[in-house]
Amino acid sequence: MSDLVGDARAWSPDAQEAVRLLAVSALVDGRDRSEAALFRVSVKTVDNWWARWQAGGRDALMSRPRGRRAGEHQVLSEAEQAAVRQAVVDHTPSELGLSGQLWTRGLIGELIFTLYRVRFTEPGVGKYLKRWGLTFQRPDKRAVEQDPEAVRIWHEETWPAIRARVKADNGEVLFADQVGIRSDQVTGRTWGAKGATPVVHRTGNRFSVNAMSAISAKGRMHFMVFTESFDATVMCRFLARLVGHFDRKVHLVVDRHSAHRSKAVRAWLADHKDQVELNFLPSYSPELNPDELVNADLKRSLPHTHRARNQTELASETRRFFHRRQRQPHIVRGYFGGRHVRYVIDEWTP
Repeated sequence: MSDLVGDARAWSPDAQEAVRLLAVSALVDGRDRSEAALFRVSVKTVDNWWARWQAGGRDALMSRPRGRRAGEHQVLSEAEQAAVRQAVVDHTPSELGLSGQLWTRGLIGELIFTLYRVRFTEPGVGKYLKRWGLTFQRPDKRAVEQDPEAVRIWHEETWPAIRARVKADNGEVLFADQVGIRSDQVTGRTWGAKGATPVVHRTGNRFSVNAMSAISAKGRMHFMVFTESFDATVMCRFLARLVGHFDRKVHLVVDRHSAHRSKAVRAWLADHKDQVELNFLPSYSPELNPDELVNADLKRSLPHTHRARNQTELASETRRFFHRRQRQPHIVRGYFGGRHVRYVIDEWTP
């Protein structure tokens, strides 16, 4: 035992346990407790070990985990913690009388003080957040005009009804959307020297093109690039091109753009009701349309090609993007894997 020197409290738990067992074993064998110095501990300590052994046997001498048990001496009770966590998950700060739309550790500390008159430092709040399984994330954005009830009806009633009609018609369902691309649009990031912001040169001659695309969960993509403004005439032209690629009925899901609901489009659909049917997403709900992910992909991809110097070049770059994706059906199918559009393929793939 010569290696066990100094304050016994500094020894490892295993070393402390071994000494306790040796000391008690020596007493059981008839050794005098005054020989405790052999174990580098006091007589009082040996008396304490002996009392523990008599009361609880060998188990009473075994090492126990140090420190507080999980949840011990928490300032907030479990019920109070659950209430604060639920408030953070279900509400924005402004909805609870605080400032802003995003939770910070400081604001959560203010909420705790408002509810329970207890002050926490930001690191203290952070420990609770970690314990509650909450992480700092970039939030999804929603239009304040969005009607949650309409979204619920879409998921529980409208979309299942569309699936049923597609199955009955032996048809095909596609999601479509339009997008505008500007010459002065720069998205994404690039590498540069620290402290010196990189410069992207672009023409002062501004121009734009538009595109309409439609995708299916099977990986099909159809598109049309045009330079005029998107209106009912363009929509009818796109519909005519789209149905020409199918020998069965197309069920097209779109947003509630005025062109989609125009009198001219309704008249065109009435003349082609056996070929195509239009279905409308809830208002202000672009996150439900997987074709929105195509638009985002397009805007991210274009800056990585050469910068267009005129409208013709921009239109060509846009067409190249769509042609490339048409040859990559696995990427098109991947658009349906997004968190908010996975509902399309969760229960049924057309």
